[in-house]
Amino acid sequence: MRLVFVIVVAVVAALLGAPAATAAEPARVVGVRQLSPTHSVVDVYSPAMNRVVPNDVLRPARGGSLPTLYLLNGALGNEDGVGWINNSGAPGFFADKNVTVVLPIGGRLSFYTDWLADDPILGSNKWQTYLTQELPGVMDQHFGSTRRNSVAGVSMSGGPALDLAVQAPGLYRAAASISGCPASSNPLAQAAISIMIGGALNNPFNMWGPPGAPAWAQHDPSLHADRLRGTAVYAGSASGVPGPVDRIPPGSIPPFGGAAVEAMVNTCTGIFADAVRRAGVPATISMRGEGSHSWALFEDQLKEAWGTTIAPALGTR
Repeated sequence: MRLVFVIVVAVVAALLGAPAATAAEPARVVGVRQLSPTHSVVDVYSPAMNRVVPNDVLRPARGGSLPTLYLLNGALGNEDGVGWINNSGAPGFFADKNVTVVLPIGGRLSFYTDWLADDPILGSNKWQTYLTQELPGVMDQHFGSTRRNSVAGVSMSGGPALDLAVQAPGLYRAAASISGCPASSNPLAQAAISIMIGGALNNPFNMWGPPGAPAWAQHDPSLHADRLRGTAVYAGSASGVPGPVDRIPPGSIPPFGGAAVEAMVNTCTGIFADAVRRAGVPATISMRGEGSHSWALFEDQLKEAWGTTIAPALGTR
């Protein structure tokens, strides 16, 4: 009994003397830079990726409790300064709208999803976790929002915007793909996506595995159209043939590259359109006869998505 007593005392003493386990740091705002009365950059720490993600935020000067639109950038995630803020009229368009627009900066070539493996160059990509589990709560608390959310993406992030709505049912009242590919498991799309990621010397298999692996189908909105029921959906694309909407200066070389990309995403959008139709899921599908993969086209589609789909779903204007 004396020996047992000594052992118990020793164990208790060891437990009391041991350092307390460190709780995981929560997602939180770590910095705010006010660039203008309607534009700020809010830095948010992401536990999932263990890094700080800057987010452009557009809000009307009058402020108040507002719904939120998470507006995703294109291929390089605005890391190169190319995105909605600098290449479109989005800031001016939303200046008088009753909505908070949050635009994450980062996620180049990530397709805003959770990668199966870290990439030697891109590092840890857990963007689905960030956008669905971390950022919304932080933004709701920081701005005192109405907790009515929507998501939209362009080009690289178009299909993923719809996928985020599939993966996080109930989080977004509206989801929009703007010249994106919402049919990621289609063989043409798998090849294009793999080439896009691999062309920057990253390993595309770190995302969803090799083409044909189960995750490609798991993140294909066209294969899960029924899970978008109850979400206001918009999907837009164009034929790839340049037209007035592109606002190409006279005498300029035609955007052959943009034409090819837009023709490819037009095929994806057509597949998605057929899928929502078969599933009986209401959706606004806008497949234009003219338009190349240009910011002028994207801006026009954003305005169309806002008016037909996003604003009504958020109950705002």
